[in-house]
Amino acid sequence: CITQSYYVVLDFALQYRIGQLYMISKHSHEQSDRGEGVEVVQNEPYEDPNHGNGQLTEKRVYLNRQVQENCFSQHGHKLPSWARAVVPKIFYVTEKAWNYYPYTITEYTCSFLPKFSIHIETKYEDNKGSNDSIFDKEAKDLEREVCFIDIASDDIPERYYKESEDPKYFKSQKTGRGHLKEGWRETHQPIMCSYKLVTVKFEVWGLQTRVEQFVHKVVRDILLIGHRQAFAWVDEWYDMTMDEVREFERATQEATNKKIGIFPPAISISNISMPSSTRSAPSSAPSTPLSTDAPEFLTVPKERPRKKSAPETLTLPDPEK
Repeated sequence: CITQSYYVVLDFALQYRIGQLYMISKHSHEQSDRGEGVEVVQNEPYEDPNHGNGQLTEKRVYLNRQVQENCFSQHGHKLPSWARAVVPKIFYVTEKAWNYYPYTITEYTCSFLPKFSIHIETKYEDNKGSNDSIFDKEAKDLEREVCFIDIASDDIPERYYKESEDPKYFKSQKTGRGHLKEGWRETHQPIMCSYKLVTVKFEVWGLQTRVEQFVHKVVRDILLIGHRQAFAWVDEWYDMTMDEVREFERATQEATNKKIGIFPPAISISNISMPSSTRSAPSSAPSTPLSTDAPEFLTVPKERPRKKSAPETLTLPDPEK
């Protein structure tokens, strides 16, 4: 697995809890379409003996094969024939999140790849990303890089760029925040940081490193885009109470579910108890069961040797392109 820390500095204080909920709901609705998008399966209060009162949500992110082909083509590749053969026309990624703001846990698993998972722990603090020991307890023995994300200066994929969501040009009418210039993190107050510890696992021989690196690149882009939107939408959520944002969340989730339609999973995984991943959520949060066996279509045949003409590895998009 590959573990990295991401530090996202924001031009807010810890009232961002409401902004976080608003941004996630609105973003999910905008990115959803018929047969593709985010279905909310569960969203209810959850009490934890260590972290106190929180919120448990479960979502299914439905994707179709065309999405994957578009992703590959944007990197100058076609979706390999082996992938077209095994990937169902519609599948989903399951997201489970335990929100004990200012601490959250999020886990992602795939409906047809039980050896794939993403585990994210998030902590929010009122500083500019200066707490380098924030995850020493959770990741004391893990080697990891730290990636600072600047919502104003970092480049985003061109297809996601909107001038109205660019912190360099946006200025809030309600708070006066905005027009973030180079060096803004050193001069703006109040300020806060979203610290994220992200572990990606894809334990399949010949594919592991490239896939894990590629997923980390995607995660970084999502974090950058989402936090830029939270900043640019501040006038929409700044005056909301927690009750109001929960009602907005409920109404938006209902509209999103109707927008995408309800599709049964193309491939499902048995609910039989299986060993958990190497790094699971804290004992207070349920961990997502993961199989220890590779999917059959990714297993090297045991009864016959591989053909000499077969490639030893499969080529995936270069994560740095």
